[in-house]
Amino acid sequence: MSDACAENGLRSVEAAKQMLIDSIDPITATEIVPLSQACGRVLAEPVLSALDLPPCDNSAMDGYALCGESDSYTLIGKSLAGHPFSGTLEPGQATRITTGAAVPGGADRVQMQENCTLDGDQLTMSRPARPGENIRRRGEDVHTGQSLVPVGSKIKVPHIALLAAAGVVEVTVLRKLKAALLSIGDELKPIGTPASELGDGDVYDSNRIALQAALEQLDVEILDLGCYPDQPESIREAFIHARNNADFVLTSGGVSVGEADYTKTVLQELGEIGFWKLAIKPGKPFAFGRLPNANGETLFFGLPGNPVSAIVTLYQLVVPALEKLRGTSEQYRQPPLQVRARLLNNIRKNPGRTDYQRGFTYRDGDGIQVVKTTGIQGSHILSGFAEANCFVVLPREGSDCDTGDWVTVEPFLAPLK
Repeated sequence: MSDACAENGLRSVEAAKQMLIDSIDPITATEIVPLSQACGRVLAEPVLSALDLPPCDNSAMDGYALCGESDSYTLIGKSLAGHPFSGTLEPGQATRITTGAAVPGGADRVQMQENCTLDGDQLTMSRPARPGENIRRRGEDVHTGQSLVPVGSKIKVPHIALLAAAGVVEVTVLRKLKAALLSIGDELKPIGTPASELGDGDVYDSNRIALQAALEQLDVEILDLGCYPDQPESIREAFIHARNNADFVLTSGGVSVGEADYTKTVLQELGEIGFWKLAIKPGKPFAFGRLPNANGETLFFGLPGNPVSAIVTLYQLVVPALEKLRGTSEQYRQPPLQVRARLLNNIRKNPGRTDYQRGFTYRDGDGIQVVKTTGIQGSHILSGFAEANCFVVLPREGSDCDTGDWVTVEPFLAPLK
């Protein structure tokens, strides 16, 4: 099959993503944080359990702990959570027991209370309990010395619950990434400037605000350098400050042919920068490079200036690269979650670029996954993006799609969800 991307000089999304990932080395510096502050961080050192989980045999039900198989039992005590029965049951004996309470010595089964009738100290049941029934065995979840969370994992809420259950107080994690975020352009005006004061061609510096919100969801420390005019000395000063204080620099705009010559000149002067044309829509211009500094280097990601293009390329290219940079084990190599959905409207498409149309997907009354695009799909249209919950991913060699066709849908995950 011919490669339309190669023929028209465009780099495929898949190739660009792989090149980014392969060229990035993860950070290695670590820090110790309290478990309560570890969610979202990347585990850097093994955590081994100091105990079995559960730490003892305990009851999965409110009911009665029984010794042996019998039609009736004599009740001799109770075992409550935090207050275990101290004796040992003999055949035909039972104790009252609550969920999570330690199973008394000698007990080999637990009958739920709904199946029991108590008359004085004599216990009968509507059906016999099987050996081992309703007993959670010591160590059936975790054994002493077992690794609790794989190194390189992004710590999630279930990890926090597991670590806390094992009594872990603090963990060693990779330090947070530091991002330098800036905008360049004479036409960009700060948010808050009255609309009446905007000149012809002026626009609000909206991309920087949106990118900052995205990076915050990715647990990145942000050095917001603000907006700079199209002046070589100002741009040079900004990039020097960024390279000396951040792991990566993120900008939007100034990476299309003929645009922002000062930006390109300064970047090429300070480091190694490549300007790519990608087979992606929305978006096409993308810059990636390195700015050497005293401690090594700072990565540079230059996104397109159109707002939808900037967010799409951030999501599809920069986010996987940042997962590699922050040390997340292999997660960056996993393909994005995709499902098939039936299209509810026609889509026009020309072959040559992978198209990420903004859509809204849901299950209809018959339980079928369906999707519709959200309005005009121009790279400057933010209202439709704001209504979307997914991308409709149209392959680069694909063409028009009709209502009723099955298409690939990529539900939004962080930082778009």
